[in-house]
Amino acid sequence: MPLIRRLDTCFDLSQADRAALERLAGFPARDIEPRRDLAREGDTPHHIRLLVDGWACRYKTTPDGHRQIVGFILPGDFCDFSGHLLSRMDHSIGAITRLRVAQIAPETLDALVVDHPGIGRALWRRELVSASIQREWLLSLGQRSAYERLGHLLVELFCRLRTTGVVNHDHCAFPLTQNDLADATGLTSVHVNRTLREFRLQGLVELDRRILRLPDLDGLMKVSGFNSAYLHVDEEGPVDAYV
Repeated sequence: MPLIRRLDTCFDLSQADRAALERLAGFPARDIEPRRDLAREGDTPHHIRLLVDGWACRYKTTPDGHRQIVGFILPGDFCDFSGHLLSRMDHSIGAITRLRVAQIAPETLDALVVDHPGIGRALWRRELVSASIQREWLLSLGQRSAYERLGHLLVELFCRLRTTGVVNHDHCAFPLTQNDLADATGLTSVHVNRTLREFRLQGLVELDRRILRLPDLDGLMKVSGFNSAYLHVDEEGPVDAYV
């Protein structure tokens, strides 16, 4: 289960904790079609939604319709972990691919945390990691070049996917379009296309038919200034930190 793999990277769960988390996947679920909204800014949340399968994004829009992606939601992530504590959503959640989303009543999760304190600590740590990722995105948008910004995002997503066990050596499924990457990095799709072509010529990135391959992960990390410390994960494989 992706959620268990995610939490295991930051906390040592007991067998009882794992069994309790497994039951969350059996809760009532919804299927969301690609490029549809799961939640919209201003909505009142009534459930905590766990992404079981698919890719989604958090985004904000300007009054004139421009979209800024502020985060990607991958299998094993909660779409709105703390949303029920607020009166309404302050951002929208959109499906990138077809989604399978488990809907959990807030009181159910509250009881789970009370009965299993280890799960509560692991979930709290995941929220702190999410905040750490947001700070890194802000640094990218404010200080990194377009070249560094895009490379950094590709490495981050690859590392996050690897914790769920869906990466095969140096490649993985990657459904993001160039427009998605542009909206996440504050670039134009033309600039993203040009940067991806530069990466390809340097032997750092191959992106074709929704498959991302990083033949020289260490090299891409180095040119992007990637330091994996902000993910707070002991990565498997040759993912070293570069300062």
